[in-house]
Amino acid sequence: MEDYELERIRKKKIKEMLERNEKPKQKRVIVYTSPSCPYCNMVKEYLSSRGVEFEGADVSLSREKAQEMLSKSGRMGVPQVDINGRIIVGFNQAAIDEALAAR
Repeated sequence: MEDYELERIRKKKIKEMLERNEKPKQKRVIVYTSPSCPYCNMVKEYLSSRGVEFEGADVSLSREKAQEMLSKSGRMGVPQVDINGRIIVGFNQAAIDEALAAR
């Protein structure tokens, strides 16, 4: 499915929810990164360009965040994106869009 089609569906669902006086649920997004990773910056820039609020977790500065990331995915590579519990390893734009579009 094309990006514009997914965006059209998302906007339609939000409009329907607003008509029923429901608020769209905010996705909980955590981006695990390290400063030397260019793909980490790409993920953050992409999410920002889509208007997605996210928590940044620099695993090079926080052993706790590194352990959290490892326990979620079993992998140490960055970037890793946690969207409502769905873990995406690497900058995979299609997977990010799919996770953001999911309920």
